[in-house]
Amino acid sequence: MSPLESIFQEFIDAIQTASNVAEFERVGTRLTQRLGFQRFAYLRLTDDTPRLISSYPKSWTSRYFQLGYQEFDPVVRRARVEHALFGWGGVGSAPVGNREQRRFFDEAATFGIRSGITVPIRGGFGRMAAFTLATDERDVHPERPVADGKDLVQLAGLYFHSRVASRPEVPSTDKIAGTELTQRERQCLAWVARGKTVADIAVLVQIAPRTVVFHLENARRKLGAASIAQCVAEALRRGLLS
Repeated sequence: MSPLESIFQEFIDAIQTASNVAEFERVGTRLTQRLGFQRFAYLRLTDDTPRLISSYPKSWTSRYFQLGYQEFDPVVRRARVEHALFGWGGVGSAPVGNREQRRFFDEAATFGIRSGITVPIRGGFGRMAAFTLATDERDVHPERPVADGKDLVQLAGLYFHSRVASRPEVPSTDKIAGTELTQRERQCLAWVARGKTVADIAVLVQIAPRTVVFHLENARRKLGAASIAQCVAEALRRGLLS
């Protein structure tokens, strides 16, 4: 048995026993690492309702859905029309799509998602899913790690989809419209509550001012507030700030 076949067999054994989101995420993460990638994402779009199981940063997946990026994500668009595994990003890749789509890739890169491979999974009535292995490597060809095992990776994506789809009670690992604040969002709100400006917070937390704004806006959306001031008041009311 070749190393790739061994990896695939381990994956098949593990996916058969997965029964909840945490277990599916562990199986996907193990496969990802053994194939030389860093993160994975399984995205299914059914009746415009996204469902995600992934090891991507939660700050990225929350922003992705809040801003509706699944509507113009070049990888998702390509997965809608192709049948075979394809690579994206990496060495020698030409700029993709329009200015908005290129900006999307630039933003994803700031979260450590620069290149990868995707298995398109087509369903009836416009339904689709995509199984992606990604890396933050800039100077690699994304398909090279699996050059001799594309068929096995394609099958792994289909198996993952089949197992998740057969368990409709398994929810998404990400609260797309959830109200749980990240540690950084709470930290930024706490400084606002103390009268600090965005510039002040950037210095105190040692992040860029635009990143402070990003965290504050995420918190505002999650708490359904019309302004940052109202967001702070709501967070205090709920006991989210210490």
